[in-house]
Amino acid sequence: MNQIASIERRRAPTDDRRAAIAEAARALIVEKGVEGLRTRDIAERVGINVATLHYHVPTKEALIELVAESLQTQFRDQHVTRPRRHLDVAERMALEFIDFREVALERPQAMLVFSELMERARRDERIAAAILPLKRRWRQTLVELLREGVDSGVFRPDLDPDAWATIIVSSMVGFCRSPHKDADTYTRLAAELQRAIRNPNSANAPAKD
Repeated sequence: MNQIASIERRRAPTDDRRAAIAEAARALIVEKGVEGLRTRDIAERVGINVATLHYHVPTKEALIELVAESLQTQFRDQHVTRPRRHLDVAERMALEFIDFREVALERPQAMLVFSELMERARRDERIAAAILPLKRRWRQTLVELLREGVDSGVFRPDLDPDAWATIIVSSMVGFCRSPHKDADTYTRLAAELQRAIRNPNSANAPAKD
């Protein structure tokens, strides 16, 4: 038991240091892009020397992987703070839009970093390997929700889940890149997307005026 406690005490500072490195790297990506990432700048922001930084992230590939991991953790934490397994499919889909609103408007750094890495992934295989699995998991979550909604009759019977997952992801990322990035615009966008997928004949469909 004492040995386990000792391991946990050693792990905690390491986890904190890696989190600080990821945060500094994310801030620099927003400010300067991936091209502007410099180990010396990251080390200075974290308050460590370059050798210590390289101990935690020995290569730029490892650094990008750490940043992608930090994004995944942030997105996963939303599902933890907002339990949804007990909800119906329409409510779970609505929560996906609520989660994204929080990221886009209240914690915009995450989507700015995600968008920057996605842009660079087209030209850099190392970045693609780190960030594309995160996008695929997000898209697959939407595909599964859309399929369930079609099967249950809540979403349109002629809806193509794969195509609509791509539409939703593209719309959300596009919103983050838009100069008109405000709460009202997002609310209207999310409402239109949800209205477009709902089955108007479903008993759960919103009443018409």
